[in-house]
Amino acid sequence: MKIQAYSSRRHAALSITMTAVFMAMNIALCSFSIPVPGGHLYLCDAIICLAALLLGPFEAFAVGGVGAFLGDLIFYPTPMFVSLAVHGLQAVVISLIAHHAFGEHKKLAAVVGLVVGSVIMVVGYFLGKTYVYSTFEYAVIKLPYEIAQAGLGAVLGMMLRFPLGVGKLFERAARVDLG
Repeated sequence: MKIQAYSSRRHAALSITMTAVFMAMNIALCSFSIPVPGGHLYLCDAIICLAALLLGPFEAFAVGGVGAFLGDLIFYPTPMFVSLAVHGLQAVVISLIAHHAFGEHKKLAAVVGLVVGSVIMVVGYFLGKTYVYSTFEYAVIKLPYEIAQAGLGAVLGMMLRFPLGVGKLFERAARVDLG
């Protein structure tokens, strides 16, 4: 019983710590963008996708939804509630699919989760921008940037998780050392 309690506390501390680190990275990356003709691509989507692939749905919501909300609150407050809902839902869905679909086929589950999450992000921001800015035309003009941003975030999140080894580092840190 004593070992299990230690393991449970250590797991909770690690979960809180990793959620906070990813959330801080998300907030920081909300201020950086890649300028492209007619708009910007924000890199925070890569962190949201990576966190959703590694963390559970509750933690993924905190990183994606709350992190994007706080980043927008600090840097560009107009769409902050849209970001809370859209990135929160995106992160939860990616996490659920990545951890609970397709059994042992982790890469397939991750790809499917990222595709579904990207669709949620694009459609959510399209609808959100239509509402927030009160013009359908503005949302249509920004649609290619949302698609590019979602695609870039999904690809970077997948690359960080699998080929670049962040997933293995995360799994190694999550193992419990019982002494």
